[in-house]
Amino acid sequence: MSERPPINPILKMALELGPPILFFIAYLKLKDQTYMIAGREFDGFIVVTAGFIPLLLASIAALWVLTGKLSRMQIFTAILVVVFGGLTVWFDDERFFKMKTTIVYAFFAVMLGIGLALRRSWLEYVMGEMMPMRREGWMILTKRLTATFAAMAVANEIVWRTQTTEFWVTFETFALPAFLFVVFMLQTKLFEAHMIAPEGSEEDQA
Repeated sequence: MSERPPINPILKMALELGPPILFFIAYLKLKDQTYMIAGREFDGFIVVTAGFIPLLLASIAALWVLTGKLSRMQIFTAILVVVFGGLTVWFDDERFFKMKTTIVYAFFAVMLGIGLALRRSWLEYVMGEMMPMRREGWMILTKRLTATFAAMAVANEIVWRTQTTEFWVTFETFALPAFLFVVFMLQTKLFEAHMIAPEGSEEDQA
């Protein structure tokens, strides 16, 4: 089977970030509305959650068609969205959907922590081809991201239990991803110190 051509970076970003941003916009527009569906009354959050599920699945399917592959993170997130989004709609209880974010980040922290206990970096297993780095660097990065994901899980749990739904939607859509992005940006020196230079590069020939 011939390899698919590289996906346009802008299209890839739109498919990955589009669903949560559209969820945020839709929530702001529908948060004060109520809808009667099949004899049951649902508020705006529940309706937006119900719409988010097929939207996310469609974006993931598009990524699979365009790239021919999906990351384990994308698959795991999709499963949780379907399960907890479905429970949210079925029981008309927004807490299930809010818990989903805590479970995602806690799962990542636990899995990376198990890897560390076994003296392995499962980040390297997932990202090693994209970012060749020495084992020591992967272990350091794994420790930092384990702590990061654990902190994000705790933060989400505190926010959804103590703040308004509107605040949580903004926090989950923008604050948590921005925090993770900043953490990665702060790893520049780690990458520089442990990155493996491509064969034939000037560093490799020095």
